[in-house]
Amino acid sequence: METSNSAVKRKLVLEGLDCANCAMKIEDGVQKIDGVSACSVNFVNKTLTMEISSNRSDDILEQTKKKIRTLEPGIKVMEYGASGSQTGSHKGGSANHNHSHNHDHGAEADDDGHGHSHDHGANGVKIMVARLIAGLVVGAAAFALPLSQELELILFIISYLIVGGDIVLKALKNIVRGQVFDEYFLMSIATVGAFLIGEYPEGVAVMLFYQVGELFQSIAVNRSRKSISALMDIRPDFANLKTGDETKRVSPEEVQIGDLIIVRPGEKVPLDGKIIEGNSAMDTSALTGESVPREVSKGDDVLSGFINKNGVLTIEVSKIFGESTVAKILDLVENASSKKAPTENFITKFARYYTPFVVIVAALLAVLPPLLFSGATFSDWVYRALVFLVISCPCALVVSIPLGFFGGIGASSKNGVLIKGSNYLEALNDVKYVVFDKTGTLTKGEFKVNGIYPQNGWTEQELLRQAAFAEMHSTHPIAESIREAYGQEMNEDLLSNYNEISGHGIQVMFEGREVLAGNAKLMKQENIYFAPPTELGTIVHIAIDKQYAGYLVIADEVKEDSAQAIRSLKNLGVKKIVMLTGDIKAVGEAVGRKLGVDEVRTELLPQHKVEELEKIDRQKSSKEKIVFVGDGINDTPVLARADIGVAMGGLGSDAAIEAADIVIMTDEPSKLASAIHIAKRTRRIVWQNILFALIVKAIFLLLGAFGIATMWEAVFSDVGVTLLAVLNAMRVLKIKPNVI
Repeated sequence: METSNSAVKRKLVLEGLDCANCAMKIEDGVQKIDGVSACSVNFVNKTLTMEISSNRSDDILEQTKKKIRTLEPGIKVMEYGASGSQTGSHKGGSANHNHSHNHDHGAEADDDGHGHSHDHGANGVKIMVARLIAGLVVGAAAFALPLSQELELILFIISYLIVGGDIVLKALKNIVRGQVFDEYFLMSIATVGAFLIGEYPEGVAVMLFYQVGELFQSIAVNRSRKSISALMDIRPDFANLKTGDETKRVSPEEVQIGDLIIVRPGEKVPLDGKIIEGNSAMDTSALTGESVPREVSKGDDVLSGFINKNGVLTIEVSKIFGESTVAKILDLVENASSKKAPTENFITKFARYYTPFVVIVAALLAVLPPLLFSGATFSDWVYRALVFLVISCPCALVVSIPLGFFGGIGASSKNGVLIKGSNYLEALNDVKYVVFDKTGTLTKGEFKVNGIYPQNGWTEQELLRQAAFAEMHSTHPIAESIREAYGQEMNEDLLSNYNEISGHGIQVMFEGREVLAGNAKLMKQENIYFAPPTELGTIVHIAIDKQYAGYLVIADEVKEDSAQAIRSLKNLGVKKIVMLTGDIKAVGEAVGRKLGVDEVRTELLPQHKVEELEKIDRQKSSKEKIVFVGDGINDTPVLARADIGVAMGGLGSDAAIEAADIVIMTDEPSKLASAIHIAKRTRRIVWQNILFALIVKAIFLLLGAFGIATMWEAVFSDVGVTLLAVLNAMRVLKIKPNVI
């Protein structure tokens, strides 16, 4: 067994992978190679991800390529990052995206170059249509013209070879390689069998119908691939690098930290950085799902993937491309499919045993009735067995289910929620307990002056001015919030005798008066009488020349959509929502009441949060899932411990990305409800496909066994059902995540 230290992740691009069944065969074959601890093939973006033993990685890679060439000779295997100009892990990740996206949009013909029947690029479609028309004309001539029996048979054979010769050839090659049970074999056996029992027109017609269905199916799959690629089309193609007075267009990979880049109206921001000149409105929808443009100006940070709407911006680059937001997002989304949902794994296993089982049943159906029942003709039961075989192909399930899950992940990412695997997308359906960290998750994590309460003749503005000058040199967040509330220039010369009293507050001379600013302990120490405030929050008391002047209330602001998030989660069937905080009981409970959470657990240190999560874990049933949502800085242990860890606005924290299963790009807790809504819709569509495919197949298998269904219906139940399932899976991309 490999230890995680000795296993390395490798990724290959499978150019020309255009049938889900082939993807399943490759995954199964590579999994069996010695030294491969995990392997996953993503049919949608044509990649193979595997964990292999690091000390034999080159040898295993060679074996993997050899195995793929044996299983599917038409597929071109490239190391991840070898396509395009990029190399390296992060860059490669993005490069592949760029490559496949361009490929899908403009170079479909390349796909078809290897002659794989499932893919029909621009030229491929024309060639296929020409073949089908030619085959149809020859077949129609054989059927309609008064010809001798021998000539009629010859014309039907020519027609059959024009239409389906490639299918038979592939079936033979696969049999030689030891792969018997696939759709080429099923179609070849069924149609050649039709010829052997004298049903020539039906043999040709069934192959023709099958190829037409395959054509439509591959067009639908390619279209859905494009839709998913378009959702993730956030990779910038270039950067305008500023050198002296000149601007040069370069690849984003060439730009270094500290370089200056120009972003003109309509262009994507290629790398993360800080604006040093200009102001504009930014379209952030590709990253955050927000439709309202964000105003930015000098000093603001911007992320790669934002689109500049109007002004010209000069940006100082803060991260190289491989570490930029856009590269991380593409990497997360592209790797998402390597963690498969239980439904996907079930279908893969189901298909592996289902096809051989059906072939055995078909063989028995052909042989046993003529032997057991008098009057049962051999040709009649062979025909039924052939019909049975055609119906049995599990394409609809194998193609549409990965497509559904990948579409769900794409729809979530478009909405600003990055889900690291279809297993987490499926797990969101079973969420019954949600645990929120308070600071930075349900609240903004920024202290703000919420109230100014002057006494003994002072005004609000005067009290705030005294407090701001007293806190002038303190680096504490509370002191910063007081200075921010005052918001005016402060002259240091007005202060003298500055004295910070640890654990109490500050004593200072300001404009000839002694100012005390601090907590209740400071007031008691100096024997200054005050009435205890009733407001919740952090209280800063002010005394001037030993006379009480009033107090300020400082509190962490609740996010605008936190209450909405709690309501939405309740509507989606979450049983219990718990808030964890390090705050004192009174403050924590006040926030909890305001938001409507079920339980508040206060005065917790980071290690206690794990203990609280484990207490909740003991209450739930085995099928129910717990989500923990944190802002990702000190919450890493809890994120890792929860069934599903969600990092809030955590893209800046590498530790959070590593530990979390889901990353919410914006700081909005309501996005969790959106993600659960998308997960529920995705599951519904996936199960619609599973049930639809199985019910239709079961009906046609029965009809076929009893001789009611002909090969025409059989081909519809295979190709037609697949086509409908693919089109249904594409609906996942249209999910609107707005929930009540």
